[in-house]
Amino acid sequence: MENEDLMKVVTEKANMWLGEGYDDATKAEVKRMLEADDKTELIDSFYRDLEFGTGGLRGIMGAGSNRMNKYTVGAATQGLANYLKVAFKDLPEISVVVGHDVRNNSRLFAEIVADIFSANGIKVYLFDSFRPTPELSYAIRELGCQSGVNITASHNPKEYNGYKAYWSDGAQIIAPHDVNIIDYVNRINGVGEIKFDGDKSKIQIIGEEIDNKFLAAIKGLQLSPEAVKQYHDLKIIYTPIHGTGVELIPASLKNYGFTNIINVPEQDIPSGDFPTVESPNPEVPSAMAMAIEKAKQVDADLILASDPDADRIGCVLRDDNGEYVLINGNQIVMILLNYIMTRNKELGRITGKEYIVKTIVTTETIKSIAEQNGFNMYDCYTGFKWIAAVIRDNEGVGRYLGGGEESYGFLAEDFCRDKDAVSAISLMAEALAWAKTKNMNFLQMLQDIYIKYGYSHEAGISLVRKGKTGAEEIVAIMKSFRENPPKQLAGSDVVTVKDYADLNMKNLKTGEITKMDMPTTSNVLQFFTADGTKVSIRPSGTEPKIKFYVEVKGEMKTNADYAKANNEANAKIEAIKKDLGID
Repeated sequence: MENEDLMKVVTEKANMWLGEGYDDATKAEVKRMLEADDKTELIDSFYRDLEFGTGGLRGIMGAGSNRMNKYTVGAATQGLANYLKVAFKDLPEISVVVGHDVRNNSRLFAEIVADIFSANGIKVYLFDSFRPTPELSYAIRELGCQSGVNITASHNPKEYNGYKAYWSDGAQIIAPHDVNIIDYVNRINGVGEIKFDGDKSKIQIIGEEIDNKFLAAIKGLQLSPEAVKQYHDLKIIYTPIHGTGVELIPASLKNYGFTNIINVPEQDIPSGDFPTVESPNPEVPSAMAMAIEKAKQVDADLILASDPDADRIGCVLRDDNGEYVLINGNQIVMILLNYIMTRNKELGRITGKEYIVKTIVTTETIKSIAEQNGFNMYDCYTGFKWIAAVIRDNEGVGRYLGGGEESYGFLAEDFCRDKDAVSAISLMAEALAWAKTKNMNFLQMLQDIYIKYGYSHEAGISLVRKGKTGAEEIVAIMKSFRENPPKQLAGSDVVTVKDYADLNMKNLKTGEITKMDMPTTSNVLQFFTADGTKVSIRPSGTEPKIKFYVEVKGEMKTNADYAKANNEANAKIEAIKKDLGID
């Protein structure tokens, strides 16, 4: 679209937001953008409608059709309400759970969502305050609801907020309901169709009773109470990074039997401004800096963190020299799955029906662990809605032991259907107590996994491309890699290309193309080399970035080989980045 045509469309849309149905504050903000000399903000706010995708909404807060505000949230909720009334038309009453995180405007948006559902005759269970995302998933199942909405932008920067929609199984929505809901949301033609005036008689406030049931269910996952009893006084640093885990995660650790939980007071303050961190993301080293400093002061054994909506986990271990080392999401998943599988075998709970799940961009070492121990393993797309789909498909057939993805998410239970830092942190602390009964620390436990199942090292690289031009650049990057895939990566021939956009897997040596068995297509490319390297490329579904996931293999025969293997792997990853043009 030419600039002149774009400005015409943007201006027309903006002027509509000066009309009837929009509040004075919104009109003033739109008017300011229209009158500004620099039209960049106006364009970014109105060049498109904030898309209700398969995971809901996520965007920068502010006025405009491409922003998170009461009107875009309202349209999404009205569309979802309209669809629920069709999908569950035979039920005497449709019910939903509404929750939210600590972000600015999250409570406001949650109350707007509750009002709209209630105005449409739908019963609403509204949490009395912020709660972890996994608790919302649990509550949907526990209360027998048909859907749920959580207002959260997870670990995004403070200017963002989001809207996650869930189905009756407690999972984020997939086909066929995802595309159907999108269609119903897109049918909302104007603000006049949104029923903002709520029916308070249909809104029930929930809180402590659900908290207690959720925590009791998580306590039921415990595998090594004797080890915890022996090492109950492990010094565990926990930080919620200003988020929703501030009360429930320490409570869960205490439920498990840990008695020496040390907080980071400055980060216990719930705040959508995330004042002590540049990014409220536990995978970013700077977000863990205050916790590491506290750990040094008290000589802590372990550092654990959750992101603002308490679905992702961060973990810092101590090495043999007493130094604190941040481990990545792949390593967190490996440690937890290895612990859960090992303990189930030790406890004699194996029936042959147990299985684990990982995503296609997560380390292949997990596959080796599962195969060598005789467990079934499923690969699925990125996102816990796909892990939840595997759980749903195996209900009554197999026993779910756990699943995770490289982006610091893990789910140890099936009574919740989204990643859960509450249970993951509880089990991570327990795993350390169990390791100590084996005369190991966590780093030795991780090294033993590499020695037994094969060494791997991973790196995630994100290229941030904001706004309209950024979105166009991301499309161009994916197109370029599809049309011109690399022939070599770090000196090793690329032998296989998997393109999930058409589900074709191509053997570059023979030219043979085979179809992959996946539930749907996805905008993901993967390159596999002769020496075991895996590179995955995909645009983020929630942030303005394109992500590269690099996994390289190496050799590690003893614990003493760990540093050398890491150095060689990092050098190889740097060469791969150069080959991909992202160094």
